[in-house]
Amino acid sequence: MIKAEFYLKNDTLVGFSVKGHAGYDDVGFDIVCSAVTSLVELTANAITDILMVEASVLVLDNEIKLMLPDGDRIDAVNFLKALRLELEFLSQDYSDNIRLIDMEV
Repeated sequence: MIKAEFYLKNDTLVGFSVKGHAGYDDVGFDIVCSAVTSLVELTANAITDILMVEASVLVLDNEIKLMLPDGDRIDAVNFLKALRLELEFLSQDYSDNIRLIDMEV
């Protein structure tokens, strides 16, 4: 199962961690993993390479974590909101494969 944790500070998204494997199909054929990977990479790259926000990004073998720096970056927050929304839609169709968790930090 993919576990997506979204970090909130005073009800504002400030980061996320996505880890695990969907287990929907074999590696290389898992459309759920592919969709989640695409969404996460788009979000991280948009924040760091397009908006040029110096976010903290940690990429491990089976996890990616991104935290926004302190300060008001509504444009980056909107990308996090979009990621959360799309993962929520996916989790409705693949509830056995994706779980979302909101955490106050």
